[in-house]
Amino acid sequence: MTAPDWLSMRPIAHRGLHNRVDVIENTADAAEAAIASGFPIECDVQLTADGEAVVYHDFVLDRLTEGAGRLDAHTAAALAAVPFKATENRIEPLSVFLDRIAGRVPLVIEVKSRFDGNLALIRRTAAVVGRRSEPIAVMSFDPDVIAAFGDLAPGVARGIVAESEYDDTDWSHLDAAKRHELSQFLHIDRSRPDFIAWRVADLPSTATVMARHFGMPVLTWTVRTPQDRERARAYADQMIFEDFVP
Repeated sequence: MTAPDWLSMRPIAHRGLHNRVDVIENTADAAEAAIASGFPIECDVQLTADGEAVVYHDFVLDRLTEGAGRLDAHTAAALAAVPFKATENRIEPLSVFLDRIAGRVPLVIEVKSRFDGNLALIRRTAAVVGRRSEPIAVMSFDPDVIAAFGDLAPGVARGIVAESEYDDTDWSHLDAAKRHELSQFLHIDRSRPDFIAWRVADLPSTATVMARHFGMPVLTWTVRTPQDRERARAYADQMIFEDFVP
């Protein structure tokens, strides 16, 4: 499908409009703050022990909540009892998060992946968003996740999150061939994305220049500084931002 115009119309609040103090990323409060300022929201989803898609970024609970250990060791009901630090917000199922937003602003959902071939999270995400009429897009670093989503919910825009090197420790679990495929965008015939979300420090890249030439929107993440913002303005169609209000 063609990427929706709303993807590039307004800056997108990274994990909601949070402040790292008493408004925590990927929470109801961060969503409401973004909505109050009219910004689309980017959020992350993870898979619970009972197969639910919940709004949270990390694979473990320790950084942001009063809980500990792997998120996927807990059911959605158990996670609902674990408070975020410095707030009474709880981890919410994606369906509840969507009901809360109620189409007041668009939502871009990043589906997290361990690159292990497990497609349970994208199947659950597709089941939730495929029946909604609000402005929603889905993206992931994992091309297999996005390829599957294209089959499961073809009416929802899908994108690839990417960078140019994949040389930091976050990617040490991937072999050299996989990192090469990702950085060179060699999966495009399989993943069939409608848009790209590229790391701002890596702009411009051959992939993003070609994408824009052929009319595919390019988002860029995560824009935090004036220098980032200038790079985003020059080489992307819209930014995913945090730590300031555009």
